[in-house]
Amino acid sequence: MSDTDCLFCRIVAGEIPSDVVHRTELSVAFRDVNPQAPVHVLVVPRRHIDDAAAIGPGDAEVLADMFVAARQVAEAEGIAERGYRLLFNLGEDASNSVPHLHLHVVGGRRLAWPPG
Repeated sequence: MSDTDCLFCRIVAGEIPSDVVHRTELSVAFRDVNPQAPVHVLVVPRRHIDDAAAIGPGDAEVLADMFVAARQVAEAEGIAERGYRLLFNLGEDASNSVPHLHLHVVGGRRLAWPPG
């Protein structure tokens, strides 16, 4: 898939509107259009990475940035103190519908375990 065909690459580029809540040099965080909780934000790398299976040693800085961004989103959204879930979905059986690495930040209510 080319970057021009990728939904999240187009959101990062500003070609598709989204509710961006946080930006860094390496990542962008925006609200999920189909939220599963009161707070449901996706943190995506600016550079296209297909999914978690495509991550390599050279992606350490991007991953660290995504996790720091997720914490900052949780703090800004007021869910850091009570708790939140960070989640990567990988593949069709996990309902991964966009082939661009993205970290879900989910919270704002008590979350069931196991999820589902």
